[in-house]
Amino acid sequence: MGEHTELLPEPLPAEPLSAVARWLADAWAARCQPNANAMVLATSTPDGRPSARVVLCRDIAPQPGYVVFYTNYQSSKGRQLTDNARAAAVLHWDALGRQVRLEGAVVQSPAAESDAYFNSRSWDKRVGAWASAQSEPVPSRAALERAVAAAAQRFGTPIPGTPGVDENLKVEVPRPPHWGGYRLWADAVELWVEGSQGRIHDRARWSRTLRPAAGGAFEASPWQVTRLQP
Repeated sequence: MGEHTELLPEPLPAEPLSAVARWLADAWAARCQPNANAMVLATSTPDGRPSARVVLCRDIAPQPGYVVFYTNYQSSKGRQLTDNARAAAVLHWDALGRQVRLEGAVVQSPAAESDAYFNSRSWDKRVGAWASAQSEPVPSRAALERAVAAAAQRFGTPIPGTPGVDENLKVEVPRPPHWGGYRLWADAVELWVEGSQGRIHDRARWSRTLRPAAGGAFEASPWQVTRLQP
């Protein structure tokens, strides 16, 4: 892999998430990794025990300033977000020498938005969302497969994974009430690009204040930005 020579712009942009959206588009175009939208999401319990996992960033809204991911609301991360509705996330594109860090408040996405995304998924993934009590113990793989078969029977679909079944099969499987989207409203964003020599990377941090508003939204102060030493 060749040396990276990219620098952050001077002056720094007034808001950071437009750059994040461009970087994600660049990563998809470069085909530098199978899931360019893979995002490490860190949450914590009320007593400060952190945990992290990889989710997929499904949308970036530079204005008003949030990113979207989807999951089971009753999973361990969903329970942690209920107790402590803040999270941190990282997008890292090693081949491009770029990294994004985000921190902020997390709220559930509007139901209509979650419905639209769920209905865009393949039928087998929609069945799987009903079958899995995510993060809960299961006595065996066979027990999990029985749950999948039961969910398929409930909605009149083939069992996911059955050979020869059309992946594009049109079947009606509604969104479970315990599954949907989250919006991570960023109040801090860091952009990082890899320096070419001596690990003199280029790094900047944007921060703002969020105030809760109606409908699970926030009012935000203007972004403040500064460069950081690497």
